[in-house]
Amino acid sequence: MTLTVFNSLTHRQEPFTPLEAGKVRMYCCGITVYDYCHLGHGRTCLVWDVVRRYLRWRGYEVRYVQNFTDIDDKILKRAQTEGVSMETISERFIEAYFEDMKRLGIEKADAYPRATHTLDGIKRLVSELESKGYAYPSQGDVYYSVRKFPEYGKLSGRKLEDLKAGASGRVEESDPDAVKKRDPFDFALWKAAKPDEPSYESPWGNGRPGWHIECSAMVKEELGETIDIHVGGGDLMFPHHENEIAQSEAATGKPLARYWLHNGMVKIEGEKMSKSLGNFVVLRDLLDRIDPMVVRLFILQAHYRKPLDFTDEALDAAKNGWNTLREGLLFKENFGKQLGWEETPPQHSDEQIKQRFAEIVDDDFNFAGGLAILFELAKELRKEGNLLVHQGETESSPEELAVKWHTLAELAEVFGFKATKIRNLSAEFPIEAEPSVGISDEDIESLLEQRAEARKAKNFAEADRVRDELQAQGIVIIDQPGGKTRWYREG
Repeated sequence: MTLTVFNSLTHRQEPFTPLEAGKVRMYCCGITVYDYCHLGHGRTCLVWDVVRRYLRWRGYEVRYVQNFTDIDDKILKRAQTEGVSMETISERFIEAYFEDMKRLGIEKADAYPRATHTLDGIKRLVSELESKGYAYPSQGDVYYSVRKFPEYGKLSGRKLEDLKAGASGRVEESDPDAVKKRDPFDFALWKAAKPDEPSYESPWGNGRPGWHIECSAMVKEELGETIDIHVGGGDLMFPHHENEIAQSEAATGKPLARYWLHNGMVKIEGEKMSKSLGNFVVLRDLLDRIDPMVVRLFILQAHYRKPLDFTDEALDAAKNGWNTLREGLLFKENFGKQLGWEETPPQHSDEQIKQRFAEIVDDDFNFAGGLAILFELAKELRKEGNLLVHQGETESSPEELAVKWHTLAELAEVFGFKATKIRNLSAEFPIEAEPSVGISDEDIESLLEQRAEARKAKNFAEADRVRDELQAQGIVIIDQPGGKTRWYREG
């Protein structure tokens, strides 16, 4: 089996071969910490979290670095509005970031460099570019001379004649710094201090670094001159990643990264997510009302390079899907004692299933395809659990079921799925119950009566609607011979 990835740099899918056998150095462009994370941030961080998990599962030793941009015009603007320092704003939203990511089940990176902690490396890199003729000072600023780098545009496919002035991505089309530049395509490496703004000492006078040079310096400081994988949102491909390449490769004469991977953007009901459109989804608000595992599944059900459309229907599908996976993951907790697993706990996974899983996901991190295998296992375990509850026996042996459950648990760990304990069961189920939450037992029974009447009248559409309504609220119903129906809550 060979892992292949779509490399944005070569614009094709190709076999993945790390610089050092068995080891991967991976860098993710992180968050500019001036506000709470939105759903787009959640997708970016989650996708690359699972890529790292999968690489580890495949046997690689991964060093994963994700930066914080804590010097930026947006941070400064918020700090001025609130009458506090940039550091105060940055610290507040870095703390909030870690809170949100913990709730979403995202593992911490191996390092979180910050621009403010990398100032010496940034200044060294700017000086090196200046000494090699790629950068020039102008009225306290320092600019990168884009035309000096012949390969500029190789990542995004853009040509200089197609670009507009102000290509730094952080200024308006009417570039206020145009008079300082030798060429309108040049971008700032260092910005001279303005009155009443925080600044740092440098050979070019007090000022602060440009956005792009920060990441170039942090990559070099944390991972070296050439890394295996550089990742980030698709919106960063140009100009940010293009400028990173120009800076780093001009300075070192070596490739910055062997593979460039970019995740797709989030849409809301088919529209681009933006504050101006009023469809902005703050991640922590979403996690307050939806199980983080549902959000995790929702994000991973789409291929990472494709747009992700946030709709009520897609969320409902993710809720139903998570109910299925959760029931399978709780199989050991619910039935292990009955199957004698306390004496012979499950220890082995099915190697053939794992191989099939790897073959699917190896195709450019096809997590959606890999999820299908988890659903197969979860549905098989759910069926066997129902048989055990209602007939006292299973079709498969306890040993076979142990292997299935262990396989599901191992593959679910690749995705970062964690199932919580079932909270409440109807009295007929031999599992310890906890107080009921959500829809009441009386309402459940009433809906089941409606469903029974609909089935009796052969109104199967209405019967299915009731089942779906109950399932959406975490209620699993089991039809038995003779028309009797049992149910239990998932939690």
